[in-house]
Amino acid sequence: MNTQAQKHISQRIRQALSQMENQTLAQDLWHILGEQHFQGFLPHFVVRHLCEKYRITDKQLALALLPLSACYANPTISHFSVGAVAKGESGHFYFGANQEFCATHIQQTIHAEQSAIAHAWMRDETRLTDITVNYTPCGHCRQFMNELNSADILRIHLPHNQNNLLDQYLPDAFGPKDLNIAHRLFDQEDHGLQFSTQDMLVRTAVQAANRAHAPYSCCYSGVAIQLQDQQIFHGSYAENAAFNPSLPALQSALNYLLLNGNEVENIARVVLVERPLTLSYRTMAEELLAYLGEVKLEYIAL
Repeated sequence: MNTQAQKHISQRIRQALSQMENQTLAQDLWHILGEQHFQGFLPHFVVRHLCEKYRITDKQLALALLPLSACYANPTISHFSVGAVAKGESGHFYFGANQEFCATHIQQTIHAEQSAIAHAWMRDETRLTDITVNYTPCGHCRQFMNELNSADILRIHLPHNQNNLLDQYLPDAFGPKDLNIAHRLFDQEDHGLQFSTQDMLVRTAVQAANRAHAPYSCCYSGVAIQLQDQQIFHGSYAENAAFNPSLPALQSALNYLLLNGNEVENIARVVLVERPLTLSYRTMAEELLAYLGEVKLEYIAL
């Protein structure tokens, strides 16, 4: 990990807040994030309270939060931290940041916009309305956002340019409609996968696979991670019409873990459940886990 990542998330947050122009808002954010153990998430009532107290819009608040979301980045390859904030139809704010992993394939990385989107999805948000990011989205992320069930109305905000619809960044786009796919990312799904077990971690991975978005390959997969303190985090596979921007289930789960203020060094078990029809993420997951530590992947094919 890089020097930034070696600091606890609370230290990174404190440093970013010390540079915020409005120090009263910074103190409020420090207490709010501290009380929730530095989860990169603000519920709708907190968002509303801060906007009313400081007489700012939710868009202005999201822009102010970008340095904090960037604190969750692990830019071990690029050394370039990107932060994002996704706003759900619920009004909740979900942080996201780029996650990079050395000594493995560069395709294992997670972009900041993907991170915020997957974070919202794992917290059961049903629709996104806005994405705020500190740098212009790359083509990879534009294509990933095009998979959303709100792609047609999604607004993108940058520090220098706000209120642009996704189609302004991705004109003449190729997406699910071109392949006659009705289900979009964030639509509720249940693929009916079953596996009889009393192991809660395995059951969580099966549930994550059942909600995976994989309409192109129908290779549904889900991951469950258990930490040493018994906390469990799940991740589902998010497939894309352009294939390469797809987000594997392990990355989705790791992202959820990191944005909850936890560290990969505390991982005790990892379970991958998948239906490997035409593709499998087993080898890719094993390679990434080998980079992260000595925990072996527990694998179940359905």
